[in-house]
Formats: sequence, structure tokens, C-alpha cells
Amino acid sequence: MTYVLKPRLHHPTLPKNKIGYTRRDYEGKVSTLCAGCGHDSISAALIQAFWELDIQPHRVAKLSGIGCSSKTPDYFLGNSHGFNTVHGRMPSALTGANLANRELIYLGVSGDGDSASIGLGQFAHVMRRGVNMTYILENNGVYGLTKGQFSATADQGSKSKRGAVNADAPVDTVSVALLMGATFVARSFSGDKQQLTPLVKAAIAHQGAAFIDVISPCVAFNNHPGSTKSYDYVRDHNEAVNRLDFWPTREAITVDYTEGGVIEVPQHDGSIIKLRKLSASYDPTDRIGAQDQIAQAAVKGEVLTGLLYLAPDAEDLHAHLNTCAVPFNQLGEKDLCPGAGTLEKINASLR
Repeated sequence: MTYVLKPRLHHPTLPKNKIGYTRRDYEGKVSTLCAGCGHDSISAALIQAFWELDIQPHRVAKLSGIGCSSKTPDYFLGNSHGFNTVHGRMPSALTGANLANRELIYLGVSGDGDSASIGLGQFAHVMRRGVNMTYILENNGVYGLTKGQFSATADQGSKSKRGAVNADAPVDTVSVALLMGATFVARSFSGDKQQLTPLVKAAIAHQGAAFIDVISPCVAFNNHPGSTKSYDYVRDHNEAVNRLDFWPTREAITVDYTEGGVIEVPQHDGSIIKLRKLSASYDPTDRIGAQDQIAQAAVKGEVLTGLLYLAPDAEDLHAHLNTCAVPFNQLGEKDLCPGAGTLEKINASLR
């Protein structure tokens, strides 16, 4: 197997941020996702955001679960800390890491299958507890690694690659995040870098649970049944000595539209997604108003994008638990075991 490596040398004229890093210093390995995948556009926005914020990569901890989305932390911030958890369990692993070392900047990357199905309970509780993190949900409505079955966020009535119609109501992750107490809730589109990058920067700066649902088109499951150019047709009419998959190159879908505007975005499979960007007069501090706006957009078949909710007085899990300022992983034995006398006082206070 051949691996494509990025050159280590950087051109001397590349622009640098305030700490002397180029944008290349925030990149990772070469992506192995399908060409044109929206997830790669999200990675590009994350790279841009961390570079603009002048954050040293080693101060960042990236955690993910299982799925196409959970592979992406390998493609950005290659010099940061990273941990790939089991399916749906990223939030609990991140919570433990955050409690042990509050000095790192925590980034959780997940997918709609990872967060809205097996990990829905974990997702709800990490929002409820206010863990200081940026939670990026790369949402494409399908299980990309297992051939495109509907995920829990797939719209009711949508059709799969094989023509099956989804009869189930979708899980709206931004509504769940709002309901469970997230203090920063946003939604964006992978191809709208002008909107997504500032949202990521704001989420990183937020003290508390920040959630961004990013609609991200899947390019792999869009060849139509019945087409003589589809993979299935060719396989049924070809005596092959071996079986190889080839994903044709697709252009990444990008958009540019004004605040308050609506745009219809054609997808690779011919379907249409209708995006509505929040207007400048929208009040993101009104939680009930945010839920109402999301519900109204859903009735119209629109995906509402922008900063949906921000709690101005947000606190994180450490504030809720009144933990000490020193990270737990830096406490010594005397700090953790203060002696029998102190233990007796604690027990007495609980009687």
C-alpha cells in the first residue's frame, strides 16, 4: 500500500500568525475520504479557525468516535493530542480528560450515526453537564462506512441510494442540544466557510458546552439505481477477475448567500437542500425563540444556519463542581490524600 505524505518543508513566504505558525502547521495527514466529501471542508474550516486564533496545536485535545467523521481529526492539527474512542462514547472519554486536565482546549468530533443513535445518551449528558468543549457534529444523514443506510438524522421521506424511503422522523440535534442545556448552539453548512469558520472560533472561545451541527454532503452514495453508469449495473453486467471500487472525483459543494437569505443547494445525488441563514436582527440569547425558529424552519423544509443560541452567563463543569484551579493530573499525593483528620471532618459534615 502506498501512502501519500505531505512535504515537511514550507515555503518561506507563507503567511504566519502572531505566534509564528503558518497555516500548514495546523494541517494533518492527507485525507482518505472520498474526493469532494463535505467533511474535508469542515477540516479546512477548523484549520483556519485555530490558525486565526493563534492557538498552539499542542494545547488542543481532539477526541472522536467511529465513522467517516471520526476519521477527520487525523487530517488537521497533526501536532495536537488525539484519541479515537469506541462508537458513541467520545463524550464520556472527553469528560474524563477534561476533569483531569482543564488546561487543554477540547474538541469533540462526531457524526450523526455516532451522536444521534448509539451515542445519543452520551451526547445529551455532555450537553447537560456543560463540559467545556467544542462539539462538532458532521451530519450527512447516512452511515457512510457501512454503505449508506439512513442515520437517525435523515429527513422523513428521503430516499436512499437503493431507492428505499425513510419513514422515521429525524432526530434534530440542535433541538436536543438546546433542550439538554447547551450554552452555545449553532448550525452551518460544510461548504459555507465564511459562516462556519467564525462559528468555530466563537465556539472555541466559549466557556461551556458549545455545539455546532454541520450539514455535510456525502458524495459516495449518489449513483442512481437503473443508471447504466452505476456501480451496481456494471457489476451485474461484467465478468470481472477481481472487484475494485472507484469513487469518481467530485467537486466540494460551496455556497455564498446573505444574512436572512434562503438558498437551494443541489446535492451530488440530484436532491435539493434549502438553507436559511439567520438575519442580523435575530436574538441568539433567547432560548425559547431559538426553539421556535428551528421548528418554523423545519415546517418549511428549511435548514436554519447560524448562531442559534448563546447563554451570556454560561459556566462549565468545573464551575458546577467547584473544582480546584490546579488540574487534577498535577495534584500530588498530599493534595489527594490530606489525612485521616480531614476525612473525618468530611464524614462528619455528611452525617
